[in-house]
Amino acid sequence: MGGNLPRVLAEARNSIRAMVPPGSRVLVACSGGADSLALAAAAAFLHGKGEILVGAVIVDHAMQPGSLQVAQKAAGQCRSLGLADVLLLGAKVEGHSEQSARSARYAAFEQAMAQTGAEYVLLGHTLDDQAEQVLLGLARGSGTLSLSGMPAARGPYLRPLLGLRRSEIEQICRHEGLGYWEDPTNTDPRYLRNRVRHELMPMFEKVLGAQVPAALARTAALARADAEYLDSLAGFMLEQALGDAGPEAREALCGLDLEGLRGMPEALRSRVLRMAVTRLGAPAPDFERLAALDLLVHGSKSAGPIELQGPVYATRLAGDRLQHGARARLHLDATALQRTQP
Repeated sequence: MGGNLPRVLAEARNSIRAMVPPGSRVLVACSGGADSLALAAAAAFLHGKGEILVGAVIVDHAMQPGSLQVAQKAAGQCRSLGLADVLLLGAKVEGHSEQSARSARYAAFEQAMAQTGAEYVLLGHTLDDQAEQVLLGLARGSGTLSLSGMPAARGPYLRPLLGLRRSEIEQICRHEGLGYWEDPTNTDPRYLRNRVRHELMPMFEKVLGAQVPAALARTAALARADAEYLDSLAGFMLEQALGDAGPEAREALCGLDLEGLRGMPEALRSRVLRMAVTRLGAPAPDFERLAALDLLVHGSKSAGPIELQGPVYATRLAGDRLQHGARARLHLDATALQRTQP
């Protein structure tokens, strides 16, 4: 540690200041890699100034040989930075998928917040991570939802470093004298993200210029602003589509009004249908299932059911106009799991 303060370190500190209210208790999620250690160093400065109270949570996934030693070293470096409440937690990962590890990690974060009273967890994702996420989202073909990348803030989880390049983050570690861990899985070509990072992104930068990652990150910010606005409208339109449904039907999202759905712009209708499905506990429907739902709304020959992932299916019902004056409904119900169990 020493020498002139790098611009990037000042930017990291100011980014945390902009996102975390003064006096808050936060935890830095630290893996021992360059990004999370740089984040810990920037947060530690604010902790030392008494602006916020900063601790750290280190999660050992036990998926690689020597993972506990890596976690212990990361915890030691966080303590050397002067952080309070440095927790090292084990995570039980079902299988070895990236998604399973992520779920276990976030469960450990929730445990750490409950244990320490922390209001926020700081995550060390960088501009490069965001650019890679946009490319992966583009490959999925899910529109602005995929192109919007990772949010800077979602609930208690904050990403202050999304405006900084990975190479800049490493400057912080060098300035602070922090030796960071290079995760060997980050070069494993079996993982699609690594191929994007090491093969696709360098080619993009060579052909289109070094500003490609920053341009992709800007695209994510613009797409997220659009998506959040459309989602807020979709939430209102979902309530409208429920119409005069009773409390039980409203809770189960039964009886969405077909006339109302058909009158919506496509960009809103697709979001309303996606929102209805996810509220019932199923994953967001993919393009094919969403197209099938839209066809059901517009009067396909079949009235369903359309099986969605998880415990959700959809059918189209004709209301009893004479007795109840009801309109035709798209009926969504979260009972498929129970219905199909032996």
